[in-house]
Amino acid sequence: MIFGMPYGDLLLLILALLAAGALTGVLAGLFGVGGGTVIVPILYELFRILEVPEAVRMQLCIGTSLAVIIPTSFRSFMTHKRKGAVDLSVLRIWAVPIVAGVLGGSVIARYASPEIFKVVFVVVAGFSAIRLLFGRDSWRLGDDLPGSLPMRIYGVVIGVLSSLMGIGGGQLSTMVLTFYRRPIHQAVATSAGVGMLVSVPGALGYMYAGWGRATDYPDVMALQFPLSIGFVSLIGAALFIPTSVMCASFGATLAHALSRRKLEIAFGLFLLAVSVRFLLTL
Repeated sequence: MIFGMPYGDLLLLILALLAAGALTGVLAGLFGVGGGTVIVPILYELFRILEVPEAVRMQLCIGTSLAVIIPTSFRSFMTHKRKGAVDLSVLRIWAVPIVAGVLGGSVIARYASPEIFKVVFVVVAGFSAIRLLFGRDSWRLGDDLPGSLPMRIYGVVIGVLSSLMGIGGGQLSTMVLTFYRRPIHQAVATSAGVGMLVSVPGALGYMYAGWGRATDYPDVMALQFPLSIGFVSLIGAALFIPTSVMCASFGATLAHALSRRKLEIAFGLFLLAVSVRFLLTL
């Protein structure tokens, strides 16, 4: 036994997490997302096995996801940038509002119930999936991006929702950009940069949000609040990061090999599956 688990079970768990990290990296590059929509459900099951209290389990998953997204988003962003697909002007406008929104979401995370995080997951992922799978070209908010103030408002909303979902903001920013007729490949590439704006302050914010919360559950072993700093599990991050970073560039390369419609359908089906998965846990 180690960490309260049989050696065989622990080995299988480690292998599963490494494999999930690889899948996370591919998705990060393919869809311009940080991979949180994969990381959070898997970590949820891991922490359930480790008997992390339900009251903080979802928050710990989200904080750990944001930490994992940091290197994955960076690798994905640099690959897209080398291909000249990133709109840096959009990232410059969104930088401060997104960071402000992420920090605000981290404060909410300290006090919100687990159901809040799941509802946000279901609503945002479900709406995004419908938009991608069934949307028409007539579903537009404009022929070009709006002015500075509306864009900053979008940035704050993206930051808040991303921090409550544990995602890099990829599907949210991609949805906004495509509503204003930006090509899907450019939207995906730019969204990889959004992941960097979300993940660093998000991980730090969840460290603060969960600081000292383990002492609220004296009946749970320290290990079962798995070697964490606040709501960021160092074990979860350590197992996900290596394979996710290695596979991110492969996903980004694959994205540029697919047609616009194929990329939209793949992204839509992926988000629909995530939405249904969390709906079933409510």
